[in-house]
This record gives sequence, C-alpha cells and structure tokens, in this order.
Amino acid sequence: MTDNLYSIPVARIDGRAATLGEYRGKVLLVVNVASKCGLTPQYEALQRLYAEKRGLGLEILGFPANDFGRQEPGTESEIVAFCSTNYGVEFPMFKKITVVGPERHPLYSALVAARPQHEGSSKLREKLSAHGRGPASASDVLWNFEKFVVGRDGAVVARFQPDVTPDDPRLIAVLEDALAARA
Repeated sequence: MTDNLYSIPVARIDGRAATLGEYRGKVLLVVNVASKCGLTPQYEALQRLYAEKRGLGLEILGFPANDFGRQEPGTESEIVAFCSTNYGVEFPMFKKITVVGPERHPLYSALVAARPQHEGSSKLREKLSAHGRGPASASDVLWNFEKFVVGRDGAVVARFQPDVTPDDPRLIAVLEDALAARA
C-alpha cells in the first residue's frame, strides 16, 4: 500500500505533475477542500497548523473538490487567489479532483481503502443524513474538509470527519504521535 500511495499521479494546482512520493518520510494531512462551504474557515486553522508543525515534518496537502453542494466551482487560479487572499495558505494545493462516486480519484480510492472508518462520531453525519445528503456508503468521504493522516512510512494511520477541526485535540494527538515516529 505504501508504495502505491506514493506512486499515484496527482497534479499541483499550477498543473505540474506530481506524486506523494515527493513527501516520503513526512507526515501528511490530506484534506479535500472547498471555497464556498460552511467549513471553509478551517483553512485558517490548517494554515496555522502547517506553520506550527511544518518544521517537524508535517505537510498539509489540499485537494479542492466540487463534489458536495458544488461548493468549489472556481478554476484553479481562482482557488489559489481565494486561499492566498483570504487565508494566507502556504501549504501545497493540488488540482481539483473528485473524491466520491465512480469518478473518484485514485488517491482517494487508496485513502478510503486503507482507512474505511472514521475516528469517533460526527454530528455532521447525522445532520447531512437528516437532510438526505449523507454518503452513498459508510466508507465514502462525508463532505468537504475530511482529513486523512498518513504516517512517515506511508501508512494511513487515521481518518477524521469534516467537523473535526484542525485544532481538535484528537487530531493533534494523532499528528504528534505520527511526527514523533521515524519512518
């Protein structure tokens, strides 16, 4: 699984080809992001977390997705401008992808396969289900700002639901454990 995750082709938001192999040996927080979502203010906490822990080996990787309520309608250049202007985002951003359904990007297929269950419960899951907007399956990405933690060895060690904020003690504890480990 490790080499598979690192070898999946992705594209940076500027269109340059990439893989997660560039981040081998780092702890990754992979997040599907959106600019017009009620959870969009999480960008601020993600950037703060990145500034605090990048020197320890954390990389936050943002993957814009327009899968939930069409909350990421912009072009890549519009997304970059929005993130930079409104939140000072410095962490790596990638081209818009699909994270659910038959067109799901291979990266998200690998992440979900490695970690089909979320950590803890979610009020957001209950709220979305009550409005008929729940995921197609229990393992699907629930909404924008879902978080996957990948350890230094490339193993997916945790998955957090979108309403678990970047400064949530549960997420911070997992990140700190992963950062303390050596690949």
